[in-house]
Amino acid sequence: MTPAGLAAARGLEPADVVFSGGEVFNPFACAWERTDVAVSGGRIVGLGDYEGKREYDLTGTYVVPGLIDAHVHIESSLLAPAEYARLVLRCGTTTVIADPHEIANVCGAPGIEYMLAEGAQTPLDILVMLPSCVPATPFDLGGARLAAADLARFRGREGVVGLAEVMNVPGVLAGDEDLRAKMDLFPVIDGHAPLLSGKDLNAYIYAGVQSDHECTALAEAREKLLRGMYVMIREGSTEQNLADLLPLVDACTAPRCCFATDDRHVDMLAGKGHIDDCIRRAVACGLEVELALRMATLSAAERFGLHDRGALAPGRLADFCIVDDPDRFRVLRTFKRGIEVADAGYRPPACPAAPLHARVPAPRDIRIAGRGEARVIGIVPGQIVTRDLRCPVDAADIPDTDRDILKAVVTDRYRGGGSGVGLVHGLGLREGALAGSVSHDSHNIVAVGVADADIVRAIGEVVRLGGGLAVVSGNEVTALPLECAGLMSALPYDEVARSLAALEEHARRLGAVENPFMYLSFLALTVIPATRVTERGVFDVTAFKDVPLFSE
Repeated sequence: MTPAGLAAARGLEPADVVFSGGEVFNPFACAWERTDVAVSGGRIVGLGDYEGKREYDLTGTYVVPGLIDAHVHIESSLLAPAEYARLVLRCGTTTVIADPHEIANVCGAPGIEYMLAEGAQTPLDILVMLPSCVPATPFDLGGARLAAADLARFRGREGVVGLAEVMNVPGVLAGDEDLRAKMDLFPVIDGHAPLLSGKDLNAYIYAGVQSDHECTALAEAREKLLRGMYVMIREGSTEQNLADLLPLVDACTAPRCCFATDDRHVDMLAGKGHIDDCIRRAVACGLEVELALRMATLSAAERFGLHDRGALAPGRLADFCIVDDPDRFRVLRTFKRGIEVADAGYRPPACPAAPLHARVPAPRDIRIAGRGEARVIGIVPGQIVTRDLRCPVDAADIPDTDRDILKAVVTDRYRGGGSGVGLVHGLGLREGALAGSVSHDSHNIVAVGVADADIVRAIGEVVRLGGGLAVVSGNEVTALPLECAGLMSALPYDEVARSLAALEEHARRLGAVENPFMYLSFLALTVIPATRVTERGVFDVTAFKDVPLFSE
């Protein structure tokens, strides 16, 4: 509050700027209001009949509070923070709640510092939830370990709002002391508990976890909401849960529901949008647009206690977007603190040092032996969860392209250790191989291919790049370097989108499914059921332990 702002709010002095003539969305009532919006010092001083030193005529348009992404890993876009901001600001997003979990697993605390520093240089508000599980589980060994003391030094920092997804569910339920110490640092705690139910869910919530973005079925989401959780309805490149979960939302539950993109590649951001895309999809599924807008604005702000945004009301930030029609929701302009966001253009990012010390395996290192019932990772289209398939397998018959059963290899990125081998169904490759240094959450090098020689060659290409994505077949190689910690490109977003499109086109010619690199990146994710592969071999998420490839 300032004396000048008070005078402008009372109409005694002209506001800095007045936006007039538009239909303004009010998320408190889920209604539209034709009124002027007066802004001084970047904050709204009032709504009604005001005079301004400058005026914008918004007649014929709709004014919506700035959109908020309730949970995102910016690294998963493959873009550095400034380029990510350039892209999502044009979609009407003015705030994202980011979990730098990916870069923290690679670089530790300096990775968090990097994201905070880079984010501070963009108009987009990148608010950080500190990663709670680095590494994701006690079994995983990435580039860093963060204890409660490492996180404590970020407490009180501008832009830090809480503790990110607590994915070590067994640790929470067992009362792990280090995890408890982390949770005691912050009043705002996000969850990550796929398929958790019943008394274990009660215990997880009792421990202090307040939200979940991992629901894949309506019954799961409803149970979590009824037990007091905020439910983040996620729509990413491969985590497409919106249509299944949307029946949860009505006038009573909308305040406890918000949108999250979690992991959305640059091509999807550039081609389909961001939270604006979630709004359009929700409306297409039959949700009232006003409820969708409530979820995308005030619901997300209230979940994180951000009482300075989420609505166009006195005292709040003048963050909003202008759209042509609510149902169509095409964003025309975005305003941050009352100033129209202009594209500042590309700025080369700083890139944190994250050298690769991987030892490229030889074909003999990734051979498997044996026959019998094998544990096969079953990819589920449009989902991050996998199925635990048990298939009769003779190692001599792998690859089995008729049944789409291929080798999945994870190579230790950090210490020159060995490689673990598993089997995967559902990627569709008929020849060649894919590999990448984006491999949640430890971000070792992951590869899937038809011939062992191609798998080794693809891994070698990623190592040669110092981190990146690669497709190999015959004499052809398509690659995208990821100079920033092996996770993000240093290129402008349009160039990254084109490079990713070239990778995916090459992969499609080899038979791969849509978004193959996003599916590839989750094969080693040991906190999402059911079966995964790590540099150690096959991991059973439900049993929470390493298991042999061939079941006993």
